[in-house]
Amino acid sequence: MIKVILLGSGNVATHLFQAFSKANGVEVVQVFSRTISKDFPETLQTSDFSKITKADVYIICVSDSAISSVSSQLLFENRLVVHTSGSSDLNLLDSKNNKGVFYPLQTFTKNKAVDFSEIPICLEAETISDYTVLEKVAKSISKKVYAISGEQRKALHVSAVFVCNFTNHLYQIGNEICLKNTIPFEILQPLIKETAEKIQSLSPSEAQTGPALRNDQKTIEKHIDFLTNENQKEIYKILTKSIQNGEKL
Repeated sequence: MIKVILLGSGNVATHLFQAFSKANGVEVVQVFSRTISKDFPETLQTSDFSKITKADVYIICVSDSAISSVSSQLLFENRLVVHTSGSSDLNLLDSKNNKGVFYPLQTFTKNKAVDFSEIPICLEAETISDYTVLEKVAKSISKKVYAISGEQRKALHVSAVFVCNFTNHLYQIGNEICLKNTIPFEILQPLIKETAEKIQSLSPSEAQTGPALRNDQKTIEKHIDFLTNENQKEIYKILTKSIQNGEKL
């Protein structure tokens, strides 16, 4: 049985705890949190660094800005400590312990259940033996486990911002336009679903449609004239130009 300790009590820690609770061969033996959280059994929680017990893997699940601080306050040495950040370097962790990365590539909301078996987990470690341990932990909850270097992980994180965060912001803009014109946003949901499903079998470039791709300048100009929000106009123009210059990227 591989013993795991989670350091943090936010969205990532909560979802990892739920996933490990159903896993075989892995047990969460403690959760470190500044305050007692209702998302974990009280008997497993501690807010005292001196009371952190022994485990095989310590997973730091905190904001990027807090990783270094939490890592440096750990009172033990020569154990395997990893963080879950997509954009933070391995060397952000204190060198007194073995370092690694356990990065689940997904957007997490605390009260929204996810199927962890379908979530890619990106791993990095300094030694083969540490990687083997992380791989066993990852495979206990996911079918998609990848060895990803620090540079690759940075590229993945930037890509994820485009396909997730920026895309969701475009949903928000679409919703605002619908609300302003008394249209229920749900009318667009089948289109959103189909667009996401198409790239399961087509490349994004093959799935691209719309007036920008067709160079339908009349429709493009109508859309720009219709928009009254200057920020929305600028976003429309930038994305249109990007699509039209796609072959040159």
